[in-house]
Amino acid sequence: MKKKIFIGLIIVIVILYIISYFTYRSSPKIAVIDIKGVISDYMSVIDNIEKAHRDKSIKAVVIAVDSPGGAVGAAQEIYSALQKLRKDKPVVVSMGNVAASGGYYISVPANVIYANPGTITGSIGVIIQHVSVSKVLDKIGIKIENIKSGKNKDILYPNNQLTPQQKQLLEETIKDVYNQFLEDIVRYRPVDINDLKQYADGRIFTGRQAKKLKLVDRLGNIQDAIKEAKKLAGLEGKTVMVIRLRKEEGLLQKMLDSKISTGELISFPRFYYLMSF
Repeated sequence: MKKKIFIGLIIVIVILYIISYFTYRSSPKIAVIDIKGVISDYMSVIDNIEKAHRDKSIKAVVIAVDSPGGAVGAAQEIYSALQKLRKDKPVVVSMGNVAASGGYYISVPANVIYANPGTITGSIGVIIQHVSVSKVLDKIGIKIENIKSGKNKDILYPNNQLTPQQKQLLEETIKDVYNQFLEDIVRYRPVDINDLKQYADGRIFTGRQAKKLKLVDRLGNIQDAIKEAKKLAGLEGKTVMVIRLRKEEGLLQKMLDSKISTGELISFPRFYYLMSF
């Protein structure tokens, strides 16, 4: 008798699991993807965006941004992925504490951008660091020679002191990356590029200020962004599942992000869409 009851319970559990599985698979969903911290390792974010793109049950995506920015290449990878996603599904951004520089850049392709009134955003600009230790090495009697194929091959090496010509080369490169930032903003935001240049000098804004400048669309929190995503997907008044797509970062990546975000010396040069601390 007990064995029959046990078998019966197992059958019921299996049936309930199958029902819940197919209900989950077929139910319309809003996916939330978190982008937190310094933007450097972008592959997990791209994977989640592609997963949301492929899954037909996901009808819209909310990107929860809480980032001061990061490497230019990584930010552009995410920007491009969101461009492709929005062609097929509505994308809404919800800005948290900070969505500045690269954090703002990746928000731009969204159909609608929400920010809290006190969100820190803006910081539109590009930065690259060069640390010169040549004078210190001279004082302690250490000489390092760089055997190079061209005079600018070691332009950012710490034992190299920048010449005026090299500094000009870097400034020209930074200007090109900066112009890419501006062009990518005006592609989706209702602002003129000449007007944008007047305040795209690295300054930060509150969410409320950014709304006045048309850098964001509305003031609100993550719940407002999810509600907006339901509306854009035509799901108002319907039962919708809200799911979170995310991948936990390993300890090493968190340590690397911490070093960058606290402004410590980085051993390899990159251009950054990164808010200064």
